[in-house]
Amino acid sequence: MFPFFLLFSFNNCCCFFLWERGKRMRGLEMGAGFFTVATSTKQLGWLSSVLAGILMCKVVYDLTGVISASLVKEYRRLNRKQKLEWDNRGFSTFHAIVASACALYLLLVSDLFYDSREQLVINRSSSFSNTTLGVSIGYFLSDLAMILYQYPALGGVEYLIHHGLSLFAITQSLFSGQAQIYILMVLFTESTTPFVNLRWYLDVAGLKNSKLYIYNGVTLFLGWLVARIFLFVFYFYHMYVHFDQVKLVYPLGFYSLLTVPPVLATMNLFWFWKIARGMVRTLSKARHSQ
Repeated sequence: MFPFFLLFSFNNCCCFFLWERGKRMRGLEMGAGFFTVATSTKQLGWLSSVLAGILMCKVVYDLTGVISASLVKEYRRLNRKQKLEWDNRGFSTFHAIVASACALYLLLVSDLFYDSREQLVINRSSSFSNTTLGVSIGYFLSDLAMILYQYPALGGVEYLIHHGLSLFAITQSLFSGQAQIYILMVLFTESTTPFVNLRWYLDVAGLKNSKLYIYNGVTLFLGWLVARIFLFVFYFYHMYVHFDQVKLVYPLGFYSLLTVPPVLATMNLFWFWKIARGMVRTLSKARHSQ
């Protein structure tokens, strides 16, 4: 029930934000009716995408348990806590693949953020980008609710901080339609999550000494370096180059862009250090066992 309580709060925030915007446009009496219909339709689209994200998590969570129980013999030997985390990482992996693929498409393949367009880059959004953010909000709501309900079985304080900041930033961007290019850059960092989860799966299944575990560790190290270290360097460079536009973001969003990414970047550096240490230990152990 907790995810739906969070969703209810999210919906109320949507209503409040749209009501405030509606007040500012009361002078445009001829367009008032159209504005109400347009904002209601947009709000319905946001809510639908969030619900789709929550439903996605529920369906994949259940399927992960059913498929794993049938096909993975190690799964049947796990205790209740381990099965809970196993299934949780199932929808975490699925969301990471979907979100990072959508973010990559919007950033590199589509023309949404091409500099040749006249609209300011910080004001660009589309129905597809809004849907992507909405689905991710549904995921973070669901995962955060599970982490809190099962605390600390599914993660400690660092996970609460990461999910809370991510949810805060994505929701702001969806409401305002601003700075989506930066939110999508951060969302692409989820591309490393499947490798993190596979590492845990192999460990709990007793395959920590397998070649797959070693290959996955090296891939995780390289992927993290590119997607969570180098990408954040480019993120800050892009903000610096376009700072004249960044300053036009509404106040809360502007200060969030200046504070939230550095916190996430610091957490990524800390986790990268732990990943690097783990990879060195694994490679050393594999070398001595030969």
